[in-house]
Amino acid sequence: MKRREFLGLVGGAAASPLAAETQQPTTPRIGYVWIGDRATDTRGAGLRQGLADKGYLIGRDLVLDERYAQGNAERIPALIAELLELKVDVLATPGTPITLAARRATSTVPIVMLTGDPVGAGLVASLAHPGANITGLSLLSGDYSAKWLELLKEAVPKLERVAVLWNPDNPQIVRVVEKLRQVALALGLEIAVFPARPSDLEATFAAIANARLGGLVVTDDSSIDLLLPRIVEFAAERRLPAIYPFSTAVQRGGLMSYSADFFELWRRAAGYRKHAAAGG
Repeated sequence: MKRREFLGLVGGAAASPLAAETQQPTTPRIGYVWIGDRATDTRGAGLRQGLADKGYLIGRDLVLDERYAQGNAERIPALIAELLELKVDVLATPGTPITLAARRATSTVPIVMLTGDPVGAGLVASLAHPGANITGLSLLSGDYSAKWLELLKEAVPKLERVAVLWNPDNPQIVRVVEKLRQVALALGLEIAVFPARPSDLEATFAAIANARLGGLVVTDDSSIDLLLPRIVEFAAERRLPAIYPFSTAVQRGGLMSYSADFFELWRRAAGYRKHAAAGG
């Protein structure tokens, strides 16, 4: 297979150290970064399945270098730097913050991303013509986020005041919250936003408990993924109807979720190409 054919491929299982050492110098290298851990990473699982579907074997046809931040967003730039030092041919970046960090780190290595609104976040010029070294898929989560409040209102007809958990450091989520404010007004609801960074979480729960709120919306910032067990536990303790952006929350006992299927989207991304990329 030609090197250029791999320039836009993303995903796959991590190659073992021995496999990585025995690869020929021309074997394509893919770098993948996720804020959480590998065990709960449905995105990476989708990528691995997508590559398998297309007949690619990790360690034989390509090398995958995976890096996981274990919930610490501050580690992301250093992990990306590690991958660039390894001379990866492409970076796979789930989520807006990781993609922004990758764009700051390189203007030449192709980046395949999956984010909520890449145009609104300033990552690409347009969906049709992204430009620069970035391509990928958009969730358009600003559009489907309206359903969170609609479904919560349908489940709790007397709902009046809703807590929203968000990451104020994510520009995509800032726009999602703006959309939620508009939808809340139309539904006759009042929303109160609370930060969901790991360092803020327990203080946020105390504030929600004291605010007499009747429902909870969890936004789809990637950093919240690892916090889901504690969030689901808190909602159950407070008997607070909640809607989540990740189906794994329902598997953990959450009331309901509404979102895109991250597994299937990254399964599709396994075949993404950026033919205009340099090299080959």
